[in-house]
Amino acid sequence: MTSFSIQEINAVLQGEIVGTISCKITAPEQLENATETEISFIGHKKYEKLWITSKACVAVVNQDIAIEPGENRAFIKVKNADLAMSQVLELFAPPPPIFRTDIHPTAIIDESASIGNGTRIGAGTYIGPNVIIGENVTIYPNVTILDECSIGKNTTIWSGAVIRERCHIGSHSILHPNCTIGADGFGFRPCPERGLVKIPQIGNVIIGNGVEIGANSSIDRGKFSSTVLGDGCKIDNLVQIGHNSKLGKFCIMAGNSGLAGSVTLGNGVIIGGSASIKDHTTIGDGAIVGAGSGVTGDVEAGKTVLGYPAVDARDALKQWAILKRLVRDSK
Repeated sequence: MTSFSIQEINAVLQGEIVGTISCKITAPEQLENATETEISFIGHKKYEKLWITSKACVAVVNQDIAIEPGENRAFIKVKNADLAMSQVLELFAPPPPIFRTDIHPTAIIDESASIGNGTRIGAGTYIGPNVIIGENVTIYPNVTILDECSIGKNTTIWSGAVIRERCHIGSHSILHPNCTIGADGFGFRPCPERGLVKIPQIGNVIIGNGVEIGANSSIDRGKFSSTVLGDGCKIDNLVQIGHNSKLGKFCIMAGNSGLAGSVTLGNGVIIGGSASIKDHTTIGDGAIVGAGSGVTGDVEAGKTVLGYPAVDARDALKQWAILKRLVRDSK
């Protein structure tokens, strides 16, 4: 079992230790569930009250915490407890799944594919013609990478992911299980003689560096050119990104949200869970779309919108308050 002294953990966090403990720390845990040898976190003042009943021996806390750790307990004070939590979790993280051999004998790799040094490829994976895979890529079992794709160095692709032809993934990215990159965009046109006619989708998907795509999410290929995700974008599970959409750098899309075709997101846009964005809509840099909202028109940079149809967040809250009063007064 992995364990650390409080001094060893603080050597990583570079914080200030307040209080004393004598035991080794065996795991991180939530305040409510922690035992006497576990470390926890207080990232907001509203959780300070939980420390009294918690059994955790140590908590990583923000510098402005208003309580004391108590006897035989300690705090590690840091500038940002939430960011420090990620460092502690890395210390205790179990090792990833084992590769007995770098390239499993059941993997099918076309002779024209280029595989970088240090790359590992799991059982049942298919890598098609003219694929280029960089150095130190990890591909878990049963991944499909079709013709003329490229994968940047140090990227991880989990089982069941499908990367269709001519798509390009950057370096240091993570594709979670069963995500699909480069499926056909949803393009059909009615025809009196033939019903719904499929419009060929001949573009591709280009994904930048440091991007994370959640499980069962789908990024559609462009109809003409490329669907693009900029560097550092983080896409949750069960997210749909329509054909020819363009995401700037460091955008966040929470679970069950979706972009229709040809949506443009600026840098640092946040899309809340289950929000939906109409086609050919532009959302400016740093804008926030609240969970469950439906965006039907352009959103200015830095603006927060809520509701369906989405409006300025302050207006939405006023509308909901008025509606609540109307319902209450009608009873």
